[in-house]
Amino acid sequence: MTSLSAYRAQWFGNVRGDLLSGLVVALALIPEAIAFSIIAGVDPRVGLYASFSIAVLIAFVGGRPGMISAATAATAVLMVTLVRDYGLQYLLAATVLAGLLQILFGLLKLGALMRFVSRSVMTGFVNALAILIFMAQIPELVGVPNLTYVMVAAGLAIIYLFPYLTKAIPSPLVCIVVLTTLTIVFGLDVRTVGDMGNLPSTLPVFLIPDIPLTFETLMIILPYSAAVAVVGLLESMMTAQIVDDLTDTPSDRHQECIGQGIANTATGFIGGMAGCAMIGQSIINVKSGGRGRLSTFAAGILLLFMILVLGDLVSQIPMPALVAIMIMVSIGTFSWSSIVNLKDHPRSSSIVMLATVVTVVFTHNLAYGVLIGVLLSGIFFAWKIAQLFRVSSTPSDDGRHRTYTVDGQLFFASTEDFMAAFDFREVLEKVTIDVSRAHIWDISSVAALDMAVLKFRRDGADVEIVGMNKASETIADRLAIHGKPGDGLNLRN
Repeated sequence: MTSLSAYRAQWFGNVRGDLLSGLVVALALIPEAIAFSIIAGVDPRVGLYASFSIAVLIAFVGGRPGMISAATAATAVLMVTLVRDYGLQYLLAATVLAGLLQILFGLLKLGALMRFVSRSVMTGFVNALAILIFMAQIPELVGVPNLTYVMVAAGLAIIYLFPYLTKAIPSPLVCIVVLTTLTIVFGLDVRTVGDMGNLPSTLPVFLIPDIPLTFETLMIILPYSAAVAVVGLLESMMTAQIVDDLTDTPSDRHQECIGQGIANTATGFIGGMAGCAMIGQSIINVKSGGRGRLSTFAAGILLLFMILVLGDLVSQIPMPALVAIMIMVSIGTFSWSSIVNLKDHPRSSSIVMLATVVTVVFTHNLAYGVLIGVLLSGIFFAWKIAQLFRVSSTPSDDGRHRTYTVDGQLFFASTEDFMAAFDFREVLEKVTIDVSRAHIWDISSVAALDMAVLKFRRDGADVEIVGMNKASETIADRLAIHGKPGDGLNLRN
């Protein structure tokens, strides 16, 4: 399939499913966009315009069909201080700069760094998001009339039982329609979308952020923009991986980085805040049958249509209906098998997963959780590789020559074992260090090799290193001091 025909298939290969799922997502986006605007300390229009703009643009330029991007809590929380200290115009400028940085990251192909995120970190990320999604619904379940609980339960019943009747219509959409109809017909006293804030009544317009174009301004917004760019791409890349797994289709991470950047840059010029991929909405989209770019586009367009044309009706959607949908997303997102696997998986993997969950839940910052998870994964991996390292020795018949054979990876975590394997008190005429089954990785390992050679030479032994591969020889030639010309050391392959 050519790239053009593949792109066309991403748009029109699942029209009915994409349009229906886009409608469900659009309805669920409205209260979240308003809530995220409140978090950032700006008017609800800022979040709603952002969700419309980002969703529509990412449908064209993104690298993961079927993934929903809009205003998110992950980026909103990073802007709170900027808005409080400098105002909305600086937030819009920071959004534009964040988008430009993301485009740069995409051109530099930094999306490839995702390969260093282990499965344990991914599982922890997913579980933490599921917990955060559920926790975000708690305010709608505390101090409310008992009718709210009844409606949430009814919504969950519709979501889980309706598919047994038919899967032609997404059950979350049925949930919204049924509960909204009941609320309007019977005048039920429950919180509605309209209670969260006023919906905009006009189209967004192009505007240039009203800020001084000075170096001082750049220094003010750069830290916020950099944080938003990194966190936004991190969440987008992780969400893309989840959608890849759910749909068994690949995504273009580099294009997704560029697409997120284009969407955020343009959004800053129409009065919107920065955003990124949304795991909850993306899962709603996939579970509702959305697969292509049309679902993301439809979500954005229908969102704008509903708030401008059907604003009065949309404002009457009961919050219990949306809470029920988000609880469904939370339950579906959480990896329940990871709990069962705690006793079977390696302890290090379980620790990484749990540490990621705890960090994200307590900080509400996905970047911190993933950073902790990646660091722990690296430490545990280095520890395991270091355990596979060993050094054996064989003396000559006359006892004046000993050969040490190094087996494994020589790097910072194995240098202590490397040095402990040598007996520097033994009186020898010659020492051979065979590294044909080893690899030298870093400056720590070169320094350890230096130290071993110099200690043997100090006691009068002739030292020979044999079997060094080309890569190891390159780093040793550049960094070692024991092999410099004139020192009498014999290095041979």
